Amino acid sequence: MHFRFVRAGILCAAIAAAPLLSGCVVEQRPPVAAVEVIAPRQPPAPRVEVIPPAPRPLDIVEWRPGRWHWDGREFVWVPGEWVEKPRREAHWVPGHWNERPNGTWVWVQGHWR
Repeated sequence: MHFRFVRAGILCAAIAAAPLLSGCVVEQRPPVAAVEVIAPRQPPAPRVEVIPPAPRPLDIVEWRPGRWHWDGREFVWVPGEWVEKPRREAHWVPGHWNERPNGTWVWVQGHWR
């Protein structure tokens, strides 16, 4: 009987704390692994994106523009997004595709500077 009360108490505490803890989490995409992405042909021209209003002040967030991703068969558009800066003075250097001498294309990952 005592075990049921303890288990119920833990469950109630976890449910009550969940909203408090979720407000502390800032969602950021994890860094992309340093895996070389190679495409057999040139990517399409970048799409024109309509940048929505910033969700927070610009000293806290920065627009990361969309890009073409090679999925192994075709290029897929990854839309741009507002991301939180790792520090206020940081600026995003967008990634880009470089052509190799053999005619393939390699993705150079974007990074914070």
